[in-house]
Amino acid sequence: MGTVAAILSSKGRSVITISPQRTLHEAVDVLSSRGVGALVVTGVDGAVLGILSERDVVRVLGKEGTRVLDNTVARIMTARVKTCTPFDTIDDVMEMMTAGRFRHVPVMEDGKLSGIVSIGDVVKHRLAAFETEHRAMREYIATA
Repeated sequence: MGTVAAILSSKGRSVITISPQRTLHEAVDVLSSRGVGALVVTGVDGAVLGILSERDVVRVLGKEGTRVLDNTVARIMTARVKTCTPFDTIDDVMEMMTAGRFRHVPVMEDGKLSGIVSIGDVVKHRLAAFETEHRAMREYIATA
């Protein structure tokens, strides 16, 4: 099964953040240049204030047009962020993502941002676990 900590140990704990005062245009530049699907919006003290995903950007652009690019991230971001801890199981995080229909979950440890996991990270980890189990079964059968 595994925990979020297992994902973080292989992918790392770096998180790309953005200030809520930045413009949506600046956020789009960061999403594009860094090749990520979401930015965690943090305050000066590092507190998680929200999250801004590519989906958020597309939805607001579709609704309001390009003039929205001058708005602040704070206006567009999702303020009610679901988070997890390194000790949460991967199954629990996957269930949370599926139920909430979101693809990125910030990881909190001791009240501080300590990583982020995406649905891609979860799927990659699960596939690796299935492959390991499959290989072990084949080896067991071959030696039986």
